[in-house]
Amino acid sequence: MVLCAFFLLSCNQGGYEISVENIKRIITALAADSMQGRKAFTPGIDKAAAFIAAEFKQAGIEPLQGQDDHLQRFDVFEIHIAGSDFRIGGQSLPDDQFVVKTDVEIHWDSDETNSEYVKAGEDLFARYREITAQGKDVVIFVDGTHANAFSRFLSYLRRPVKTLEQGSGFSYAMVLLDGDGIAPNKWILDASVTVKKQPMANVAGMVPGVKKDEFVIFSAHYDHIGYLEPSAGDSIANGANDDASGCAAVLELARYFNSGKRPERTLLFVTFTAEEMGGYGSQYFSKQYLPEQVVAMFNIEMIGKPATDGPNSAWITGFDMSDLGKLMQQSARGSKYRFYKDPYPQQNLFYRSDNATLARLGVPAHTISTTPIDVDTDYHQVTDHIETLDLVHLTNTVKAIAIGADKIVNGELTPTRVDVTVLD
Repeated sequence: MVLCAFFLLSCNQGGYEISVENIKRIITALAADSMQGRKAFTPGIDKAAAFIAAEFKQAGIEPLQGQDDHLQRFDVFEIHIAGSDFRIGGQSLPDDQFVVKTDVEIHWDSDETNSEYVKAGEDLFARYREITAQGKDVVIFVDGTHANAFSRFLSYLRRPVKTLEQGSGFSYAMVLLDGDGIAPNKWILDASVTVKKQPMANVAGMVPGVKKDEFVIFSAHYDHIGYLEPSAGDSIANGANDDASGCAAVLELARYFNSGKRPERTLLFVTFTAEEMGGYGSQYFSKQYLPEQVVAMFNIEMIGKPATDGPNSAWITGFDMSDLGKLMQQSARGSKYRFYKDPYPQQNLFYRSDNATLARLGVPAHTISTTPIDVDTDYHQVTDHIETLDLVHLTNTVKAIAIGADKIVNGELTPTRVDVTVLD
């Protein structure tokens, strides 16, 4: 008789059983109105961080190496343009004719700084992407025939720069010309900035393995989007599925893998901040580890609703970028659960969640999800409540991830690396 792999979960790891009741308790707390939608830089996200940290502590999960507690603190620099002046032939341009994007004070002139010219008839947006993708300091002159498109750039580019490390990127300016089809040979640009440090924190813990320099990561993001325009008397985007469901999974997996024998590889359990506003939490976390030491990353997002293939199935982003998904399929064989390819490749989800930073460094880092996002009416809405979730399906998904990851955790399997040369 072949035992269903789900039954093995209650005895493989010291008897801890991943349960509907505990998952419901965690999501109820994180998606409560008192958390105010868990938006970064609000009291609500601080309250959520405290709750998750207490869960790690209660479960006996150690802080990350070098940390005194479960909060992995860091700063994001918010940088505004304090003043700017662009002069052509000694004449300053009006503010609506140029915009500067920088996180440092700059003093440029035409003799020392590169420039590009977007001609009449060219696709301004395509040329902008092409030029900025080079990552070099540059002034982009724009033919006057692009005036309408240029105006749409202004509000976007005048948003403050947020960065983990001031001065680590590149600067650029866009200048709208009068339409004579000639870029100037001589010009001067000056810009000054104001800098505000904003504290953030991931919430994380670890289960030390036999191998201290081989890491397996289980992750989710605990932030959400806060308040929205009132709808049916509600204005709080509670984020039960996005991504309190993933956080519940991470906490349950931490308890599960900490309840049995010491794993072969060291396990890191992390809930990231600021996924919804640029992925700063995962970016900072990723800088703390050598990519070659990270064996795999299981990023878990929006697993509260059954996939289009029905319950007891989950899809994995970037499935063909490594063989992690195939290894999970093999490990889950004999159970009633299955893993399959992301059914929404056109949405580039592999690059849009917290797995992306490490994946771009070659780590087999993938996001596991189940929600049919093309038809989900609760995504980023005030209706994302726990009542909309299928908690039995969610619990089975967490159990399946534990099964799928077990041989990687215990050193029996090692997924192939992501080929960074094929990444966009």
